[in-house]
Amino acid sequence: MFGRRKIQLKSDAELAAMSRAGVVTSLALDAAVAAAVPGATTADLDRAFREVLDEYDAQSNFLGYYGYPATVCTSVNDEVVHGIPGQRVLADGDIVSIDGGAIVAGWHGDSARTVLVGTTHDPADQELSDVTRAAMWRGIAAMATGTHVGDIGRAVEDHVRDTVGGRLGILEDYVGHGIGTEMHMAPDVPNYAVSNRGPKLVTGMALAIEPMLVRGGIETRVLEDEWTVVTTDGSRASQWEHTVCRHSQGVWVLTAEDGGRSELEPLGVRPVPIPAA
Repeated sequence: MFGRRKIQLKSDAELAAMSRAGVVTSLALDAAVAAAVPGATTADLDRAFREVLDEYDAQSNFLGYYGYPATVCTSVNDEVVHGIPGQRVLADGDIVSIDGGAIVAGWHGDSARTVLVGTTHDPADQELSDVTRAAMWRGIAAMATGTHVGDIGRAVEDHVRDTVGGRLGILEDYVGHGIGTEMHMAPDVPNYAVSNRGPKLVTGMALAIEPMLVRGGIETRVLEDEWTVVTTDGSRASQWEHTVCRHSQGVWVLTAEDGGRSELEPLGVRPVPIPAA
C-alpha cells in the first residue's frame, strides 16, 4: 500500500504558494456545483469549472493527464470516479460527484464534492453524501492529531462504521494521495484501517484526502471508455475530497475557503493559516 516512494516535503513558503492553487480549485468547484441542476449536461459542469480556471490564468491538472479528455470528472449515480463529462443530461434526483483541480505557478490543488441534483427523492442518497463528507473531515482531523498516515484511514472507517454500521461500503480500489508539484505523489492515503500505519505525519506534507463510499458492494469495474469506474451492482456512490497541508504551525485545508475552520473546530481541531514568509 504505502511502498517506499519518496514523500515531497514543502517549506511554509512553498505551501503558501501552493495554497493559491487550492483557492482557485475551490472557486472553480463552486461554479461547477452551481451548474449542477436538472437539465444541465455534465459538459456544462466542465465548462463552468474551466471558465474559472481561465479567469485566474490557471491550468487544469486533469486535462491531458494520461490522456484524460476533460477538465473535471463528473461521476453520476453508480459512477464512482473518473466519469467523463459529455452530453449526459442531469435529471432531478441524480447524485453527481465533481472532482477537479488547478495548477497555479507549478503547484497543484485537488478537490471533490458530491451534489444531489434538484429534489432528493431517496433519503439514502442524502445519507450517503453526508456520511462521506463527514468521514472526510474526520480523516482531515486525524491528519492534525494523528502520528501516521494510516491514522487518517482509521478515522474515516471508524466514522462510517459508528454512523451507519455496514450499510455503506468504503471503496478500497481507489485512495487518496500526496500532492504538490504533481497531482498524484507519495504517499497513498487509504480510506480504511490498515495494519501497516504507514509513513509518519510530518511538517511539510500535503495530502489529498478523498473517501469514496457506496450504497452497496465495493466491487467496481471500468467502462469501455477506459476511465469511468462504476459499481458492479449498480449502487450509487459519493466522493468528497480536500487538499490539506501540515505546516510548521499546524494544519490548513488548502481547498476550503476558511481553511477548514467551520468543520474542524467542532471536532476539536483549530486550523492555523500558513505563516507568512
